[in-house]
This record gives sequence, C-alpha cells and structure tokens, in this order.
Amino acid sequence: MLPAAMTQLHVRKLRLRSLPLPLLVAGMTTFALPGAALAQDLSHPTENTPIQGAPPAPGPETADNVPVAFEADTVQYDQNGETVTASGNVVMRKDKQSVRADTVTWNRNTGQIVGTGNVRVVDQNGNQLFTDRAELTDELKTGMMENLLLVLREGARLAANKGERLANGDVVLQHAAYTGCAVTDDEGCPRNPTWRVLAKSVIYSEERSEVRFSDARLEMFGAIQLPLFGLTVSTNGGAVSGFLVPDLKSSPSNGIEVAQSYYWKIAPNRDLTGTFHVFTKSAPMASFEYRALTDLGAYQITGYATSSNRISLSDSNPDPNRERALRGYIFANGKFQLDPAWSVTASIRRATDRTFLRRYDISRDDRLRSSVEVERIDQDSYLSIAGYTTQTMRSGQDQGQMPIAIPVIDYRRRFNESLLGGKFELEANTMGITRKDGQDTQRAFASAQWSLRKLTSMGQEVVFTGLMRGDVYHSDDNDATDTIIYRGQPGWQTRAIALAAVDVKWPLVGQVFGGTQVFTPRVQLVAAPKIQNLSIPNEDSRALELEDTNLFSLNRFPGYDRFEDGVRFTYGVDWMFERPRWRIKSTIGQSVRLSNMATVFPDGTGLTNKTSDIVGRTEVRYRSFVSFIHRYRLDKDSLTIRRNEFDMALGNNQTYLELGYVKLNRSIDIETVDGDSTTLEDLRDREELRAAGRVAFAKYWSMFGSAVVNLTNRSEDPVYGSDGFQPLRTRFGVAYEDDCLEIGVTWRRNYVTNGDAQKGDSFMLHFALKNIGVH
Repeated sequence: MLPAAMTQLHVRKLRLRSLPLPLLVAGMTTFALPGAALAQDLSHPTENTPIQGAPPAPGPETADNVPVAFEADTVQYDQNGETVTASGNVVMRKDKQSVRADTVTWNRNTGQIVGTGNVRVVDQNGNQLFTDRAELTDELKTGMMENLLLVLREGARLAANKGERLANGDVVLQHAAYTGCAVTDDEGCPRNPTWRVLAKSVIYSEERSEVRFSDARLEMFGAIQLPLFGLTVSTNGGAVSGFLVPDLKSSPSNGIEVAQSYYWKIAPNRDLTGTFHVFTKSAPMASFEYRALTDLGAYQITGYATSSNRISLSDSNPDPNRERALRGYIFANGKFQLDPAWSVTASIRRATDRTFLRRYDISRDDRLRSSVEVERIDQDSYLSIAGYTTQTMRSGQDQGQMPIAIPVIDYRRRFNESLLGGKFELEANTMGITRKDGQDTQRAFASAQWSLRKLTSMGQEVVFTGLMRGDVYHSDDNDATDTIIYRGQPGWQTRAIALAAVDVKWPLVGQVFGGTQVFTPRVQLVAAPKIQNLSIPNEDSRALELEDTNLFSLNRFPGYDRFEDGVRFTYGVDWMFERPRWRIKSTIGQSVRLSNMATVFPDGTGLTNKTSDIVGRTEVRYRSFVSFIHRYRLDKDSLTIRRNEFDMALGNNQTYLELGYVKLNRSIDIETVDGDSTTLEDLRDREELRAAGRVAFAKYWSMFGSAVVNLTNRSEDPVYGSDGFQPLRTRFGVAYEDDCLEIGVTWRRNYVTNGDAQKGDSFMLHFALKNIGVH
C-alpha cells in the first residue's frame, strides 16, 4: 500500500507493494529521435554503470500483487489530485529490471505512471533505455515515450521520436534511426556513425527480443542511401532469421557471380542458411549449411548442387557442346561426447568430380578424406576405433589407388605401478587397407615400452628406454604399387622388433648479455637388432627426411611400417637465450651409425650413409613484432645446403610482412622411364617462395596481398617442367574496416588451368555491417 497522506517526507528504501510493475520500462524498450536530429540523438551520452542506490530485492510475488523495490529522496502526496510524486534519484527495481528517473508521478484515479527527467531503464537482457518522459498505466498494457534512445547490450543504438505500446505488448516507434557503430571517437568526442538505418516505423517485440523495420533505408557516410527490405535485428545479441548481405564475385570459369543467402533460425540450437548463386557464364547453383547443437555435441552439413558442363582433366580439346552433368559437393562433420570417456567424431567430404571445388572456389584441397572415429580416453588408457576413405582431386592420379582404411584400431595402456623404478606402457594396433585397383594390406602389432628417468647429482637428465614389438602383415596385389621399395612381399609376413636406448641431457644455466642462457649438450645411444623391413609393405612411413624434430627420435620413420635398426650414436646441442623482449633458441645435431648393416633409408633423406647430414633449427623472436625461424640440413662432406627453409613474420596485427622460402636440394640422380621420373615423389627437389603482407593507412584503410611462386627449374625437376619462376597464385586487395563496417575488393590470379577450372583473374567484393546481414 502507498503511505498515507503526506505533505513532504524524506524516504529511504520505501517499498510500494501494490504497484504492478513488470518492468517500469519494459514498455519503454524502444527508442526514437526527431527526424532532423537522428544522428545527434544517437550520439547522446549514456551511462554504462549499474544504477546506483538500487534498493534491496522485493518480497515474494502473489497472484494479486507484484512487488517493486522503491527508493527516492522525497515523496509528496496531493490529496486533491490523488497523485503521489517521488522526486530525487528515484530508483525502482523488479527482478533483473531497474528504472531510474528524476521524478515519478502516480495518479491513483487513472492508474497512470509517468517518469520524467533523465529516465534510464535497464531490462532483463541488459539493454538500456534513455528517455525524457515515459508514460505507463499501472498494468503496462499501453505506454507513451518521447525522445527515446535504446542502447542494446551488444553496443548498437536505436533512437526514435515517439514510442507507443500496443495491446499485445509490442512497441511501435515512429521516425527511428539505428546503428551498430560507435558514436564517439577515441577521445570521447561525438562523431557521426559510418552507417545508420533510417525507418519511418519500427516494431519492438520484447517477447521475441527483436526489432523489425518498415520502410527502411541504409545511409552510409552520411550520403549513400540504399533501400532495405524485411530488416530485423536482435536485441539480445542472438541471431534472427532474414536475408544476409549478398556476395559479389567474378571468375574466368563462371563470369560474374551474385550469391544471395537467407538465414533461418530454426531454434536456439539449430539454424539453416540457404544460398542461391547466379552466374553469367554458367548455370545457377544452390547451396546450404545446416548447423545443430545437441545435448551430446554438435554437427553441421554443407552441400552444393548445380548442373553444368564438365571438362575431363585429360581432355585437351573439349567439345563446347558437351552435355551438362549434375555436379556437387557434400561436407558434414560433427563430434558427440557420449559420456566423460567415450566420444564419436565423424566427417564426410565427397565431390562429384575433381574440378568442381576449384571451379566454384570452394576449396583447393588435393584430397578429400571422410572418416569416423570412436574414442575412449581415461586417465591411464586410450582406445581409438576408426576408418577413413580418401578421394583424390589430383590430375593424373588413379582413384583406384586411393586407400580405404577400415578398421584402424589403436589401444594404449599406461600402468602406474613402477616396474624396476620406471614407467610401463602397452600398445596394440591393427589396420586394414583395401584399394579398388591397388595393393591391399592388413597389419596388426603389439608392443611394450619401459622408460626410466633419473637426475644425477650434477644435474644431468638420463632416460633409459626399452621396447619390444611383434608385427603381423598380410598383403595382396603388391605389383600394383609403382614404387618397388613400398611393396613388400605378398602373403603373410611377421616381424619382431627390440630396442634399447639411453638419452643424456645436461642443461647448463648462466647469465650473459643481460639475460639468461641455457646450454644443453645431448647424446643418445640406440641399439636394435637387424629387422626385416623391406619384406613388409610400407603404407605410412614414406615421407622421411632427417630434421631437427626427429633427430633424437627412437624411430626416425614417421609411421609403424618401417623401423630403424642397427646401433647409432646421436649428439647435438640445444641453446636458448632469454632477456626482456628477446628469445633465441637454436638446435644442431648429427648421428653416426656404429653398425655395418645395410641402410633402409632412401637416397636424399640425409640418413643414407653411416654418418648423417647435419641438421639444425634457429628461432629468433622480439616481442610479438619479429619472428624468424630457420631450418637447415648440411651435407656431411661438403657442407652443401641440402635443405634451406625459413619463415619470417614482421609487424603487428595492422601492418605486417610474412615471408617463407624453402629449397630442397637432395642431390639425387634423376632417372626417367618413358618420360616418367623413377625418383620417389616424396623426395623430389623443390624451391618455393611465399609472401603475404598488409599495410594499414589512414586509420581505417589497408592494402593486402600474397603470392606463391614455384622457383624449381627444369634441371631440378624435369617432370613438372618449371622454368625457375612460375607464379602459382597471387592476390591483392584494398579494404576499409572500422568498428561497424567492412568493405573490401580482392583481385586474385590463378596460373594453372585444371579441367574446367580455368586460369585467369578473379575479383571479389566483400561487404559486412556489424549486427546486420551476418551470422
């Protein structure tokens, strides 16, 4: 009940329990401005701090009474007019909603509530309403507002001249302006927004947390105006259904492309985006993306479909009247956590042909892998049951040679109980590979590994390792594999592996050049008896080269099908220097085989002779401004550089330069048979340069570009016939980006024609508005 008649009373934390107030400004959650001063009103200063002096939470709600916490400096009661006026820092709160005003007047006869003077309302979603005057009934069924400004939780602003609440709870605003841009500069001074939406009327729905615009237009830079149809924005930061900003591109294969997307928010955890692509030089294309989040995980499905002419990769004289074919691509992936230990991960990637993805600029991957994997992980064990298949996108590669691996099972178990003071781990693995027109291989093995780590009194770290493994293989159609050393012997094959190793590191720490250095000499001795490697098919140990990352590995082959035997001694040095803002790390090392066993390493790997090549890596970093990484391999006899690779990044997030260079000079004699090279594909010489950069200027503008150039000459690789400078891809663009607008134009050139994916120039226009037309 309201207090009895008073002339003037200073009240603190006075509660009005009979005033039904579902949100004194829930009916005021839409905002407007006079048409002639919209920009100025959007720039009106606002508060971001919570309403101070808010009273304690109200008491329990009943069917006939909605309590509202109330506080004011003074309260006056006019007996003649039957009005109650609260003045001075008036604060009201209900649930998560709060209201502040200079004055609030309640007419007991009409039930009308009017807040005036610096009215500020915060709703349950964190949106803030600022207005000069708000008029409500005690039930908030209808209400009037004047000079309104709504600041949404995500930073956008909506201003209007007048607002009125309808009987269904929606609020209609007249002559409204909306923007997602900042209205002040870095110094806090007012500025005109880059863009704003002007509308004759706006409907705000508190129930759906969205704002719908009618008869709207987009104004950019205070001059450009474009019509907008069916525009809806969210007030709680979530997505809403509607059309997205269209994409505009051009390419030599398809001509000019216009892509219009529609976003459908099916449910809070599911959405669908459908896109229709129109081209000037090819048939239209449709695509979709469906996303869902469930209690167990998330998944997405993406698809493309069209009917267009297709040129075979081997067709040098294509028929212009060739028939159309149904073409498309499907990509789906997801992960589900069934319980804390078990999970399922799956991915599907399939295309109707090898050039579809490149022609429509969807992907440049040369292989598409589809897989499914079931995993169980706990503190001491790991189990994986998986399968995968691969579709090649490469020209000249036989799809019948692509592997289908099922099942691929890997189980590992670590035992906490100490065995001779060390740790003990078991592993079991099996894999079956089939090919339509190639070699089939099945493999199974079990291994046990023991390791013991000790620290000496002088600070050396010593690690002892023992390993035992037994393998069983079966293979068919071995002659279908072109590379002889990969085939193995057909039928059943068995293999036993044993290994013993000791690894010693001695870190030495000291001060130098105003910083700290750690100098760590390292030696390793590994012994394994002779192993029958070449009788075993090689499916997963083909891409081999000595480098800093595998120098001290127990097995320097990357997979399971090959295992390094014999006795070898490896030595090297790690050095690290750190001081404020600087870090330098360097590694160098070499290995020597002490046994006279024949090597299984191919030429060009750096491991063919008893003494290996010298490998190293150096990394230099200065804050986040400079990063330089250099990897190298030197010939053990002549110190000729066999591998020279560096990656450099210079700059910050706004302006930067990235360079990458690699040259592989493996010194392998190249032999050809019927024009085809017999050199292993994984060990061919290469030289390539990569560059990318961005230059920011005029605060919001930038230029960017990138290039990939093949520097391999004909003598290094006669198969591909490069002339020593062959650009593969180049890109250049200009962009404008501020806090609420992105505009960019990109030019790209491809230098290789691949079927109906033609070489030539492509252009793309990028346009995005914050909070509008994106998801």
